Amino acid sequence: MAKLAVYYESRVVGTIEVQSDGPSFTYAPEWLTMRGAFPISLLMPLSPSRVPARLFLPWAANLLPESTQLRAIGLQLGAAPEDVIGILSELGRDTAGALSIGKPGTTSTQDWRPIPDGKTLEKILNELPSKPFLVGEDGVSMSLAGVQTKLGVAIDEKGRICVPINGAPSTWILKPDAERLFGGVQNEALCLVLAKRLGLNAPEVTTGKAGQRSYLMVKRYDRVEQQGRWRRLHQEDFCQALGKPPSAKYESNQTGIAGPSLADIFATTRNAMQAPDVVNLLDYVIFNVIACNTDAHAKNYSMMISGKGFRLAPIYDIMCGEAWEHVTRNMAQKIAGKNRGEHLKRRHWQRFAADVGLNATRLIARVETLAKGALVETRKAGADVAAMPAGGHPLIETVTTAIERRARALMSGLSDEQGAEPEAAPARIKPAPDKGRKVSKPKAARPA
Repeated sequence: MAKLAVYYESRVVGTIEVQSDGPSFTYAPEWLTMRGAFPISLLMPLSPSRVPARLFLPWAANLLPESTQLRAIGLQLGAAPEDVIGILSELGRDTAGALSIGKPGTTSTQDWRPIPDGKTLEKILNELPSKPFLVGEDGVSMSLAGVQTKLGVAIDEKGRICVPINGAPSTWILKPDAERLFGGVQNEALCLVLAKRLGLNAPEVTTGKAGQRSYLMVKRYDRVEQQGRWRRLHQEDFCQALGKPPSAKYESNQTGIAGPSLADIFATTRNAMQAPDVVNLLDYVIFNVIACNTDAHAKNYSMMISGKGFRLAPIYDIMCGEAWEHVTRNMAQKIAGKNRGEHLKRRHWQRFAADVGLNATRLIARVETLAKGALVETRKAGADVAAMPAGGHPLIETVTTAIERRARALMSGLSDEQGAEPEAAPARIKPAPDKGRKVSKPKAARPA
């Protein structure tokens, strides 16, 4: 029977025990009596009772990357992708949220290893697909969930991008450009800047270049600096909070496990949080429709967890799917039975309000307010992104046009009870090589 400690900084939170029925978790007695102690999950309240594998394993699996990244990590470590605890024991010192698995995490900046120059960073970015999170590098132990290639980094007092080692915290997430998502750096940057311009709680972003590569930098909202130390804040996504494995993150899937619906997410938010969190969640849902973000699944909504309770995390991972011809136009979660944002009319929002227990008049007014705001702010957001270090991109105009068209369609739908046929979709840019790089064109893909 293998055991693995789970830490918050230097404090032991509990222990993972791998038994014949799978990995379970038990809180440490000293954690249960500690002032400010928090549960690791909504589904795992503070208690001396053992958390069984059926609850713990899906939660743990959601800390790992998915798809080809997970397979690449398995090859590097000589571990099966299904060996969740084995992989976390190697990569778990800096994860989403506040916990370090296997060994304590630190709050110090002393173990930030600066990347010396752009050429070195470019090489790291080129190797990331086959070496996710720099797996195997001495002292590097980090994991971020999702399909997109990314790397946890920090920025030191000299402005240098650094790789955290020996359990040091990352403070930014670096997302490099991807062949299959031409212009994805500027696309995601524009969507997050627009969200912030519309008053949503969105993280700070910027862009950068390293040789022929461009990249997005997203400031981690689960890290905070206090007197020169970087403290971790705990969070979990809604797959974790609802006990779903990452393979069931979409409402419609073929795993045999029902994926979370928006009604499920709203019910969880209402039961665990305060009224402003429900309002903020509604804004996130509406904004994802306006931004044509078809990949807003349950892992792309999260909650913050502390000893004081639960609150909704900032919005993140937003891209305009309309910008690419090979990305599905079906939303990850349905609204009033509809999976296409351009089909939504007043009656659908009214039904959605009933589905999630909200006032229909106020919900519709919020749709109108955000849609009008998008028409005012989208081009300003595009200009903000073009002024960032990586510069502009031809896709910015395509994204801007798509968002403006969607905002007008939603406003038109609100004024027409029956609704007319949706306008034809704007011309979407075809994936094209970035300076000679070959672009693949998978069908019906999702951006993340």
